[in-house]
This record gives sequence, structure tokens and C-alpha cells, in this order.
Amino acid sequence: MPPRWLSVVCCVSIFVVNGHAAAVPTQDTFVVAKAEGEGTETAETVTEEPSAPIKMTKMEVTSEVSLRYAHTAVVTYVRNPSRRSQQATFHVLLPETAFISGFVMRLSGKSYKAYVKEKEEAKKIYSEAVSQGIGAAHIAAKARDSNHFTVSVNVEPNSEAVFNLTYEELLVRRNGVYNHAINLHPGALVPKMEVTVRIKESQKISLLRVPEVRTGNEIDATENDAHNSKVVIQKSDDEKEATITFTPDLEEQKRLMAVYADKIKESASSSHNWYSRQSEEDKTTGVLGQFVVQYDVIRPEKGEILVNDGYFVHFFAPQELTPLSKLVVFVLDTSGSMSGRKIKQLRSAMHAILADLRPTDYFSIVEFNSNVKVHKLSEALEEPSRPHYEWSAVELPVTIVAPALATPDNVSKAQVIISRLSAGGGTNIHKALDVAVDVINKAYKTSQADSSTDGNQTTTETVEKINDDLQPIIIFLTDGDATMGETNPTRILSYITEKNAGEKKASIYSLAFGQDADRELLRKLSLRNEGFMRQIYEAADAALQLRHFYQQVSSPLLAHVKFVYPPNQVKAGSVTRHAFDAMFAGGETIVAGELEPGVQELEPQVTAFCADDDHHGRKRYEVKNKVKVSDKKEEYLPLERLWAYLSIKQLLDERDAHDQSASKDENSPEKRALAIALKYEFVTPLTSLVVVKPNATSSVDTESADKPAYALPQRPFLQPIFGAVPLSSSFASSSLGLSSGYSSRIANRGLVRYAIPQSASYGLDLPDGFMFKHGGSMHSFGHFYPTTPITGWFTTSAPAPTTTESLEEAYHLQGYSWALNLIDSNTNSLEFVADGKNVTLELSKSSTVPKASDGDSECALGAGEAAGEAAGAAAGEAAGAGRGVCVYLTRCAAARDISADEYRDTYCVVENKFAGVCCPRSKVDMKIP
Repeated sequence: MPPRWLSVVCCVSIFVVNGHAAAVPTQDTFVVAKAEGEGTETAETVTEEPSAPIKMTKMEVTSEVSLRYAHTAVVTYVRNPSRRSQQATFHVLLPETAFISGFVMRLSGKSYKAYVKEKEEAKKIYSEAVSQGIGAAHIAAKARDSNHFTVSVNVEPNSEAVFNLTYEELLVRRNGVYNHAINLHPGALVPKMEVTVRIKESQKISLLRVPEVRTGNEIDATENDAHNSKVVIQKSDDEKEATITFTPDLEEQKRLMAVYADKIKESASSSHNWYSRQSEEDKTTGVLGQFVVQYDVIRPEKGEILVNDGYFVHFFAPQELTPLSKLVVFVLDTSGSMSGRKIKQLRSAMHAILADLRPTDYFSIVEFNSNVKVHKLSEALEEPSRPHYEWSAVELPVTIVAPALATPDNVSKAQVIISRLSAGGGTNIHKALDVAVDVINKAYKTSQADSSTDGNQTTTETVEKINDDLQPIIIFLTDGDATMGETNPTRILSYITEKNAGEKKASIYSLAFGQDADRELLRKLSLRNEGFMRQIYEAADAALQLRHFYQQVSSPLLAHVKFVYPPNQVKAGSVTRHAFDAMFAGGETIVAGELEPGVQELEPQVTAFCADDDHHGRKRYEVKNKVKVSDKKEEYLPLERLWAYLSIKQLLDERDAHDQSASKDENSPEKRALAIALKYEFVTPLTSLVVVKPNATSSVDTESADKPAYALPQRPFLQPIFGAVPLSSSFASSSLGLSSGYSSRIANRGLVRYAIPQSASYGLDLPDGFMFKHGGSMHSFGHFYPTTPITGWFTTSAPAPTTTESLEEAYHLQGYSWALNLIDSNTNSLEFVADGKNVTLELSKSSTVPKASDGDSECALGAGEAAGEAAGAAAGEAAGAGRGVCVYLTRCAAARDISADEYRDTYCVVENKFAGVCCPRSKVDMKIP
């Protein structure tokens, strides 16, 4: 029997792999393979007929939803009918808010269970493996927004493999409903597929709908969407429970795959991104779409408090309240990158959003590109002027214009102004936010007519004081990085956060339009300023996405909300976030905590301010409640795990918002989140998932940390790898001699623009003679991006026979060992993902090295390609000697010593197709002794 080997791959990402437009894998790739030497056998010549392909025989997805808290298990069964081993690869893309909580795989009758370890412990185990002579490589990678889990394994002849992955998430209420979504991407037709969602609530279910299977790209379904006729819904007599079952047969699976393929083609045809126009077959094979369940419950007037086994959860979503009047400042990016369809979609969305303003609201429009302008409504009565964009580094003065009352006449004028918006110039994010805060602050001051001469170069028109009770909101939309004025994200965050303070602090809601926006900056900006960030995907329905977002924040019901719990009834420090700047219609606020031992009752109090009877002012709002604490334990109430989940999420947000990841204080948000994650076995950015052989006492693992996320191309090419070498995750020390300053910029862009995945690493303890290799990357596919779970992308292949030596010789890559795992020998190319783009670069088998017909050109900054100025000192050149030049890979001597990760940040394209690298001039065509 051929030697058995197994590979485990974990990626954490927003999207799916293997060219599917619906997804993108990311970073951590962990391969376990049989070591060279011990136990190896000579492969015998096979003369049998081609092997019968390995098949997925069954796929079961079961989700138990109790009190909005979902525990989902994905179980797949695969069988190898052949007389020889074949590889099966199973992928699951989790929701962006989910934590993996368990993984078990059963191979040839033996079970392998996963355990959660702290990343430092994993690093120690890794170091021990290296010291024992086991070939190993290690990369730290950060993941934040979603999880992509992949397992590749050789299935023995005539045997079955079973994969069981579980994850948990708290469903969020948006626009009046909870959305539970499971994307079904089995990779092929499955003879038996079943999806079961069981809902169990303490109150009656008031709404339950299951729309037709969706692509995953659309906005949330509404009552106007078609109902899924293939589901079976059973409700309990008390209307508090429901079971939804979906069992698509082969014909229905074929229909759904065809529908999905058509929608993908339609989406891709309208894309402006070259990397989204891939093979439609690659994008859509085996994809059914997104299965969605929406529901809501009848809620008590004073909210609902549940207590069980020493923990409580407080659900609060006031219903019959008049929305507060608001002061909303729309800060809109009209830089050159917004040209074309984006600016048209922005105009369309803003036209509708302005129409939705209430007559008691005030609003202001701030437009920014290289400079910033606060629009006067009187401009609508003037002839439109020809746009003029100034690229000079000198900022033009800004006049602060008073916000306008949202009367029908003022709204009409604003819509005229919006219709004239055009795109051009740079992106002055710092100045735009600075002016927006000025608009808020000066609007609340008494009437004035001053002309300031501060560094901001702003002047203020005579402003009539507005109502002090308006709820201040800034909606900030941009599609790119800061390129004008202050461009350092840290300084922008510090300045705006310090300035936007006090009693009239505005909530800042950030919209990242398209994949080029600086997501990390926008996320931190909103976290620090009582808001949240949302991604607006560059698709045909972008205008609808913008309106859908606005609906979530358009109706503030309560301001300065505080949940108060008697200190003698709850444990100090156990209560999750319990103070909020505002609560909005259609949403829900959840607070959880641990009770003091022996408590007989819990008496929470909610205080806030709501709109008064004339809708212009505010009045105090107060709700008191009392709940008996029972000794009886209800098994279906997952209050403790809900508390743990919510605590970790909020602590990680707190850490990220204030850059506290390096703190060694045991009471820091990171340390507290780590302790909870280990106790409840959640895979988070602070922990690693370790797969251990049955009865084994040790394991080999990798680390998960806050570093840029990368990933190897996810395709069934994994094969035994001998003599693995360490891969570097620090681009700053690149032997190519590119500057560390540039590497920081690239690393930041790659991390925050395209995926900030939920970190997790996976190791495996195998018999003696096995080794592991770990590498990482990320895929991105145009604008078609679902942000919800994708389940069961499944591929198969027989182990590839190609050897390391033959690859080196075939492509003349002797000395470039890092490149071997990026090679796809079927296409004679390197395949990887960099800066969110799926990249395929051709390799030459010719002895004549490819060269650009017009000579070696300097590496260009931007566009996600290879780029960076050469660091003269590191390259042995004089400082300021210029950028590196783009040459074919094997012409650059310095490229021999880099890692695969460094190449992702330094690649370029030679003659529009060949694999190039940005190389210091002194290292080009250098003879190697």
C-alpha cells in the first residue's frame, strides 16, 4: 500500500477558494507530509484503469438557534471507491462574526479531535519540533473578519472520511429581523444533502420566512422576495419553536447551480476589475448559493431578561417610540477613483437617502477630494460650474456652512447639488473628517460670524444655533486611502478622536466603498467614535446597499443609553458593554453578565433619553424590571456561552480600537479575551486550533498573531513536501532590499482592504517520520463578495506525482525553493493572491530568459503589483538611487533568498504575462558562483 500522508490546511478569510467569485481564502496554510527517508517506499508501477473519482456521499448542516445564539455543525461524508488513495479537500467559509468551536475528522475508523491552545504555547510546540530535527516552517498571520477553514486529506482505498466542523455566532437584528445564512458550496452534486435549522425562543416567533436561495451578494431579503418553495417549516403549538428543513434533490441542486452561475456571469460582466473576469466554470462549479432563514419574536414592552445557571442575558429593543431628530453630516468622497459607475451609484443612493430625512432633521453635505467643500443649498439655484480639481499639496480654505433643516424645499435643493457631483482629484480624508466635526461643533454654538485663522484655514458663516437635542451623526464614505494632506492613519485617528469629544460627540459610521478603501482605518475610526464600519461592494446594487445601510441608522430611538445592574447582584467586571451612545429602530441591544452566588432576583434598570411629545426636544426615559432567579437549569438556554462569545467580541474590538495588542497587563482587553477563549474553546485571533492524534500527548502547531494575512492558492495540488524550510513573515527584512517603510504600507493595505479574517491555525500530531510545512496567502475575486457562511466546497484529486527536483529543472528554478509551492504545473504558472487579487504569472521552460522588449522598467507603485522603492543601504546602492526594476524572476539574484510571502509584495509582470520581481538594479543578472 502506498505510504499514507495527510495535509491540513486552515485559511481564515471572507471569501471562498478555487476561483469562486463568492469567496476568497486567506492566510494560514498548514501542510503535514511524510518526511524524507524513514518509511518511504518506491511507488510501484500502476497499470490499472483510471481510478474512480472520490465522491461526497452526504452533506448535513444542522443549526440549533436558541435565543438568537446559533450553534452550527457541518458534517460531510466522502468515499473513495478506488483501489488507491486519493485526496479530498473540504472547505467551509464561516460567517464574519462566527468562532470555530470544534472540529473532528474520522479517517479509516480513527477519530482526530481538535483542541484550542494559546498561540504562545503553539509557538513553543513548534520550536520543539524544529529542535528535534523535524522540517518545519512557520508564519504568524492575522485574521479578523471571517474564517475560511480547509482540510485536505488522503482517503485510503475503499474507505470513508467524515468531517465535522462546528461554529457559533450571535445573530444580529437588522431592520427588524434576525438573519441566519448558510452558503452551500459542495463543489459537486451531492446524492444526499440536508439543511436543518431549529429555532427555540422564549417568546413567540412573530415572523418567519425563508427566501429563495440567494447568491450571498444581495442586501438582506425582504417580504417582497420570493419564498423558497422547497423548504418544510414546522412550528410548535406554543409558536416559540420552529424547524426548517431543506433537502434539495439532484435536480434542484442542478437548477440552483445554474441560477447561481447566471447571476455570477451577470455580475462579472459588469465588473471593472480584470481579476474578476475568470473562467465562469471555475467560479460557479458546485455552488448552490446562500440558504437564509429570517425571523423575529414578540418582545415584552420592558425588554426581556433571562437567567440560567448563574448567568443572565438582557435583550432590549424598544418598539413604540418616536425617532429622535438628528443632525447628520454626509461626508462624500468624489476623488478620481469614484469616477464612472461609483459616482452614479452615489448620486442615486443619496437622492433617496435625502428624501428619507424627517422634517425635524438637520443635514449638511461635505464633499471631498484633494480639497474639501461644505455645500450651500443656494448653489442649486446657480448655474453649475465646471469642476476644477487641484492636485497641489496646498489645501484651499474651507467655509463652514450651517446645517439645513430637512424641509421639502431644502431636500430638493440638496438633491440638485448631489446630481452635479463629479469625480476627480485626490483623497483628503483627514481634512474631510476635520471639517465634518467642525460642522457639528459649530452648529451647536451660539450665533456667530467669525473668521478663524487657525491651521485649518476654515471660516464660518453666520450660524443660527440649532436645537441642542439633535442626535449628531457623521456618515463617512470613501473608496480609497488617504492620499492628500495628512496621510498617516495613526495621526488621523488620534486627531479626529481627540477633536470629536464632549457632550456633542458625533457617532461616525464609515462606509468602505469597494475593495480599495482602507478598511482598517475606517473600522478603528468608527470603533473609537461610537459607530461601525460597513463594506459597500462594488456591484450593480451598490446604491441599494447604501440605502440599506442608511436604514439601519436613520431612526435613533434612544440616546445616552445605560444599563444598570445592582452591584450586589452581578459579579464585578463580568457585565458586557452596557453604555451606548444610541439605539436605532429595527435593531436590538444585548447585555450579558454573571450573577453573584445566592442571588434570588435581578433588578436591572435602563436609562436614556427619548423624543418628547412635540418631536423637537427630549425627555428622560427609564425602564425598571425584576426577574426571579431560579435554581432550575434550563439546558436549551446557552446563556453562559452567549456571554463568553459577546465578551470576547467586545474585548477584541476594544483592543483593536485603541491598539492595545502589545499590552502585558493581565487586565488588558487582550488578556481577558484570551482567558475566556481558552476556557470556552473558541478559535479567535489569540488562539490556535490543534488537531491531535487519538491518545497522543503532544502536537505540532502553528501560531496565530496580528500580522498581514496571506495564503497559498487553494487547489487540490497538495503533495508530500520534503525538506520544508522556514518562511519569513516579515517583509521589512527582505533580502531584495526593498524599504521597510514601503513594506509596512503594503502589509497594511493587504490586511485591511480585502480581508481581515478571524485568525486560526491548525496543527496535527502524526506518527514518527512526518513533518509539516506552513505557508499562507489570500484570494480575491472582483466585486462579488458574500459576507456570510459558505459551506462545503469540496474538491478531489489523486496525489500529484511531480517531484521537487523536476519542477526546479523544468522551470530553471534551482535556488528558488520558495516558489515551488506556488507552481501549477498544469498551467506552467505561479498562482497566488496578493493585495486581494488572484494572480497567475507564466513561467518559462525555455533556456532563453524572458525580457521586456522595451528594456527593464522601474517598478510602479500601487495597483497591487510589485512595487516599492529599493532600500539603498540593504541593496548595497546609494540611498535615493531609485526604485527597483521589474525583471523575470530568475534574473534577480536577490530573489533566491526571499520567502513566498515577500514575493507576494514584490512581484511584477514581464511582457504582460511572465513572473517578474521588483529587483534592486545591482542584483539584476548577477552571476552566482
